[in-house]
Amino acid sequence: MALLSACGYGSKSEDKKSGSAAPAAGSASGAKLSADTVKIGYFANLTHGTPLVGLQEGIFQKELGATQIKTQVFNAGPSEIEALNAGSIDIGWIGPSPAINGYTQSNGESLKIIGGSASGGVKLVVNPDKISSLDDLKGKKIATPQAGNTQDVALLNYLAGKGYKVDAKTGAGDVSVVRSDNKVTPDAYKQGSIDGAWAPEPTASKLVTLGAKVLLNEKDIWPDKKFVITNIIVSQKFLKEHPDVVEAVLRGSVNTNAFIKANPDKAKADANEAIKKEAGSALDAAILDPAWQDIDFLDDPLANTLQAEADHAVTAGLLKKPNLNGIYDLTLLNKVLAAQGQSAVADAGLGTK
Repeated sequence: MALLSACGYGSKSEDKKSGSAAPAAGSASGAKLSADTVKIGYFANLTHGTPLVGLQEGIFQKELGATQIKTQVFNAGPSEIEALNAGSIDIGWIGPSPAINGYTQSNGESLKIIGGSASGGVKLVVNPDKISSLDDLKGKKIATPQAGNTQDVALLNYLAGKGYKVDAKTGAGDVSVVRSDNKVTPDAYKQGSIDGAWAPEPTASKLVTLGAKVLLNEKDIWPDKKFVITNIIVSQKFLKEHPDVVEAVLRGSVNTNAFIKANPDKAKADANEAIKKEAGSALDAAILDPAWQDIDFLDDPLANTLQAEADHAVTAGLLKKPNLNGIYDLTLLNKVLAAQGQSAVADAGLGTK
């Protein structure tokens, strides 16, 4: 089975304490939680806006009280899954493909998906001098972040649906799929070594500032224009031993997503400030604004689209048919939502083995 990964943008892996305010004596509920520390992983990119904003605003720390937050920033999904398996992190924000891979590789023992975080934020952007329509892709070179990653699967599946033949492992075929790290894709585009990219934000908007045009927004090919791009995972060991801490983190996530909806400009600035701290530089407004606008932050993990993405990986030849039964445990999320008078979210029948 190919390693399936998510993609980061200019982030670096490090272990540190959260930059949020000092913890209070107790959690928001007033109760001391069962763990002194919770270790949280995420990427320094906009599709991970929930942890970026929630940590920046101190929303998670408010819910966790005296439980200290330690964070680790990752470049790609496989390293985050390895960290979860090793106990280096307890909870992580991650893309669907590495969550699927981590679950299936461990025979369903390593992790659970416990909530949603983001949808959208992925586009096919191309050189308009070489590609003017979707019928012009044959013979062109289109970049994805990594072999078998979430965007790679999406492109291979899309090309297969259009009748194009591409070798999933090498990327060679009617359309050349070029695996290119997000950090170097803009330079590859400027040099003319690629003709476009199926890329997440903010890479897609970065390419637009270099003259590329949006040929396809991935959300337009999904029912209701929604598909999971980031969800929340937890190690099964930590979930079993510290459900109160997991619930507090989920409450922080739900409250952060509500904050993002109510304060979009402040949240966008928070996310950019967090990216500056982690990646060394903030995003220009010409990149940040359209990228942020294209991402929907939500609590629903969109479980039906996770199964669809797994099916796409099978179609692309990157994955054998996976057994995803039991990958979700939305019990605590639905408890949090119910307490706030919100409707429960569904696991698409993948909540039990």
